Amino acid sequence: MYDTDKRKLLSALSHGAIFFSTTLVSVGIPIAILLVSDDPVVKENAKESINFHFNVWLYGGILGALFFLFGWLVLPLLLLGPLAGLGYLLHWGLTIWALIGVFSNPDIPFRYPYIFRVF
Repeated sequence: MYDTDKRKLLSALSHGAIFFSTTLVSVGIPIAILLVSDDPVVKENAKESINFHFNVWLYGGILGALFFLFGWLVLPLLLLGPLAGLGYLLHWGLTIWALIGVFSNPDIPFRYPYIFRVF
């Protein structure tokens, strides 16, 4: 049997790493937890967190490219601005939802809805 408190802590640290930074540190923490932990639930949470980070980077890159390509037009800025705001709201909201899920039910790995999974 695995320690529930340790499982909660490591799983929450994996999902909550995005709060520390949006650079390589945020994905480095779940990768380190994935490599060090022997708990299968913690490993699944770390994998899911890595996948979520890659999705955030992908969508952020797409929005950044759209801003760069169409930034000289006023209409796309009016459309892309609210879209970027919605993206940030979903990003932080899903992360908080994952933390709540990890603390409320530590025996089941949290799964983000509607993301592409690399592994």
